[in-house]
Amino acid sequence: MKFSGMPAGMWALFGSSFRARLVSVLGVDHAAAGRITASAKRKYREIIAGLPEFERGDRFKMNIVNCAMLAAFLLSMEKKPTVERAADYYREAMMIRPMRWFCRMSGKKKFSTGDVRGMKATAALNAADRNPYSWNMEFLPYPDGSGYEARFSKCGICALMKELGLYEYVPAMCRLDYAMSEAGGADDFVREHTLASGGPYCDCGYKKKAR
Repeated sequence: MKFSGMPAGMWALFGSSFRARLVSVLGVDHAAAGRITASAKRKYREIIAGLPEFERGDRFKMNIVNCAMLAAFLLSMEKKPTVERAADYYREAMMIRPMRWFCRMSGKKKFSTGDVRGMKATAALNAADRNPYSWNMEFLPYPDGSGYEARFSKCGICALMKELGLYEYVPAMCRLDYAMSEAGGADDFVREHTLASGGPYCDCGYKKKAR
């Protein structure tokens, strides 16, 4: 994958936030935070360079780019945080004002005809059959019309984090789904299983909020 484009843009948007949360969330001093960030940027470029380009229409490219950024910072830390602390770090680093705006805009379209069409197209793509760093998903509308479930049988984050020796931190990334759903304001996010915890699949359930 080329660094120019989305990967470069995501670093420009979130890099300083990841650095700041080293201090405010993980308690790293400012000098160490600078060293970690400089190392992380190099590792991020290396990880991105080792990834294939995603297919046109694959909506999960941003997910793997975000994963590469967190992985780069974790790999640059002399002392890695617990999974719980890493979850807090990742959430605070990602949920900055532009991301909250993005979630609100996405929430306004949730359950629309276009949203459902896009979910069905993603399910039909089965991109992970050709790219191990992407996802395969089923689209399962709830019979009572209260929303839908996206059920994942293959996960690019699991594949990349396992390759990088960071598989234990996958649940820290999974928890961002709850924060994004809350920021979107249109649904209540529900989950019973994840692949990372040994489940048969990852289920992402979106239930319409009562009006």
